[in-house]
Amino acid sequence: MKIDALGIDGTYLVRPRSFPDDRGLFLEAFNQRIFQEAVGHPLRVAQVNCSLSRRGTIRGLHAIALPPGQARYMTCPQGAIVDIVVDTRIGSPTFGRHVPVELSETNRHALYLAEGLSHGFAPLTDQATVVYLCSSTYVPGGAIQIHPMDPQLALPWPTDVPPVLSEKDQAAPSLKEAVESGVLPTYDECQKLYRALRDGHAAASFQGAAL
Repeated sequence: MKIDALGIDGTYLVRPRSFPDDRGLFLEAFNQRIFQEAVGHPLRVAQVNCSLSRRGTIRGLHAIALPPGQARYMTCPQGAIVDIVVDTRIGSPTFGRHVPVELSETNRHALYLAEGLSHGFAPLTDQATVVYLCSSTYVPGGAIQIHPMDPQLALPWPTDVPPVLSEKDQAAPSLKEAVESGVLPTYDECQKLYRALRDGHAAASFQGAAL
């Protein structure tokens, strides 16, 4: 398994090794040790989500407000999707920029995005199943939504079929409106959280070694 940082701080592409044989295929979809070495702290899994989407669907852009925020480890075991991460941390040097990643049953890649980042995904096949690990559970009232078709963002969604959005996503604000409403986290707040996660891991490792 190889994990590489992408163009937005807090986003990583995970490329597992696959082992096909006459029975089918085996791969390691997540490895805590390798993840920890790349990101600086373990991934705490508090919830696992699964969605099935048909072509044309766009789910997002979504995030969870701090605290607690929510990091996500995205996989696509069936079909293919484009997952687009958008930096919505106010004050970030890459604020408003995006990174698209293709996840599929063919490449078996995974995508990790840290707390404070927003993302959305859309199928590239007739249908796609997405399974993702979440660092926190759903918090009523804590959801952040930004309109995925915001012209300011100009995200590279598939254009071969008309977009299908949920009512909530259709009514979501633009990035500019979300900034003005005060719902978005700041880059400094997110950096403090990332440091706390790394420091907490370092302290736990030290205590374990002392024992």
